Amino acid sequence: MTVLVLGAGLIGGLTAQLLAQRGDPVVMADVRAGAAPQGVQRVTCDVTDQAALKALMQAHGVRDVVHTAAWLSTAIRQDPLKGIGVNIMGTANVLECARTLGLRRVVLASSTTVTYTGFAAHGPQPIEEDLPLHVISERPASIYAACKLAGEHLAHLYHDLYGVDAVSLRYAAVLGDLGNITSVPGRLLQTLVQAGQSGQVVQLDDPFLVWGGREEFVDARDCARANVCALDAPHPQQRVYHIADGQWHRLGDFVAAVRRLYPALQVTWPDQLTTGFAGFPHQRPAPSDHRQAQRELGFVCAHGLPDSIAHWASLAPAQTHIRP
Repeated sequence: MTVLVLGAGLIGGLTAQLLAQRGDPVVMADVRAGAAPQGVQRVTCDVTDQAALKALMQAHGVRDVVHTAAWLSTAIRQDPLKGIGVNIMGTANVLECARTLGLRRVVLASSTTVTYTGFAAHGPQPIEEDLPLHVISERPASIYAACKLAGEHLAHLYHDLYGVDAVSLRYAAVLGDLGNITSVPGRLLQTLVQAGQSGQVVQLDDPFLVWGGREEFVDARDCARANVCALDAPHPQQRVYHIADGQWHRLGDFVAAVRRLYPALQVTWPDQLTTGFAGFPHQRPAPSDHRQAQRELGFVCAHGLPDSIAHWASLAPAQTHIRP
């Protein structure tokens, strides 16, 4: 039976590639036409079109879905209504198809940003998936995070009410394609790589690209592996899992990892940073607890921050230019 990967972005493409390499029939769907990994069939479909999505699943005999199609924070801020439609109604459509077609399992891409507003009240212990959040004072601090939290809640309800086997994976800040200008880690890495290549001094003054304290990151390749592990897990009881390596890093650590590739890199940023990552108001008090992903999904990250930065920076073309 076929696995449907929704979203042909970096994580979706890497997930489809892993599945095809092990012999699974894979269809990858995106709103745009384009290339696909070897052994993967790519089709065009909009997740906001429930009828078309259901017809696609029926036509290809889909049994499992990995749903990565989403708008990220930067894009949603530019067109919130469209982003909400993709991120919330798209997820609802996937879950409804799973209900009516009796799919075996759905894996949803979520984000650790859903926990960020609880940082101020959290102690130094690893941040658990089921952390307490006040529904008003600790509401999501971005439309993107609100959409991801809504998707998790819908997945829980479709499981509780209809028996849909849905698993949500909260990725840490994802490191990957430098060409994705809606990804905050991608924009930061692109900025630093450009400065390293050009020899120009870069001043980090965008509040979304700097942070006080420490933040956690995850390689897109590990996100893809986590998706496959979540498909294969025999008994995922918790149903929401942090996908992170338990490490957290200062802005200086990030810069230092890029400087290993470009020793002449010169970077400045503000001395006093009180906000957390990507402009969120609170600094992270601890890394996310990733033990349940290891216990129930059999997943452990393979790539730390220096390895991730070295890998993705090596794929950047010479004299990378940041698009406006």
